[in-house]
Amino acid sequence: MIDPAAYDALPDGVVVADERGVVCVFNPAAERITGISARTAIGRPLAEAVPLIDPAGRDWWLVINPYSGLATRHRQVERSLALPDGRAVLVTASLVRDRPLGSVRQVVVMLRGTEARARVEREHADLIATVAHELRSPLTGVKGFTATLLNRWDRFSDEQRRLVLESVDADADRLTRLIAELLDVARIDAGRLQLRRARTDVATVVRHRIDAQVAAGIPADRFATDLADDVPDLWVDPDKVGQVVDNLIENALRHGDGIVTVTLRLDADGVVLTVADHGPGVPSHQASRIFGRFWKGPERGGSGLGLFVVRGLVEAHGGRVALVPPPEGGARFVVVLPQTQAPGTDPAF
Repeated sequence: MIDPAAYDALPDGVVVADERGVVCVFNPAAERITGISARTAIGRPLAEAVPLIDPAGRDWWLVINPYSGLATRHRQVERSLALPDGRAVLVTASLVRDRPLGSVRQVVVMLRGTEARARVEREHADLIATVAHELRSPLTGVKGFTATLLNRWDRFSDEQRRLVLESVDADADRLTRLIAELLDVARIDAGRLQLRRARTDVATVVRHRIDAQVAAGIPADRFATDLADDVPDLWVDPDKVGQVVDNLIENALRHGDGIVTVTLRLDADGVVLTVADHGPGVPSHQASRIFGRFWKGPERGGSGLGLFVVRGLVEAHGGRVALVPPPEGGARFVVVLPQTQAPGTDPAF
């Protein structure tokens, strides 16, 4: 028999009853989830120690009859049941038999609170709502512009047609970025994010990403750069690093004001990229949440996934990212990328 103390560190509640149906293990998590003390539960019949009610209002123990039911049963799948005070709890039961089809030697009950599941369900609902909202806007634009062109093609000049098609192209790019972002979120969550590392001039990546913002219509005077000359090439995924730069710049443009300052320098920890703005900054009570899913500044739009993706991509490279508010106000994000080399190369590549 397992030492009852071995159950104490488990995050799920564990209740074990012996062959007589008497509780012999009641770990601290079970106390926390049920509100029943181990001192009260241990030594009592299982059905009395942990009374559970099924959705039909019946005594769950009478329904499943663990000690006298079918000899072929070994497990009760997870069910949402109720404690006497009405609180919901997720319950799984395993029936340990002394031999196949033999009598039950132990009943092991696993208990989990419903808070974690409810949180996951809320996150899924938030994700669906966010995706629907973010997809609707560019799709509406694409549909509107293409319908206008199809119905009034002869009424537009070549220049007007070009402007409409450029708008459609921009909306298509927005959809592509959102889909790529969602795929990255899924890969980060599943631990399946793959990097295609190559020798990369990070300063060039930064310049290209700023140039792309300017080409998309952001005034060039919104940006200030300070890219040190001594920054070495890094062995990183250039597309993923570019995505980090894009997300941080777009975050600064969306949630900040004034000039967006991008700096790049080398220090003892690696290559340090900073993106700062002169906006209102991040409220102190939200600072711990900004790298989570669905964080958004007040009424500034966006999917709320950008900074979550930034953290996942940076950490996949072995780096780190943090919000370091500057003393003059605004928001400043600091990314540190380590100086890793290609496999089989010396430090100078």
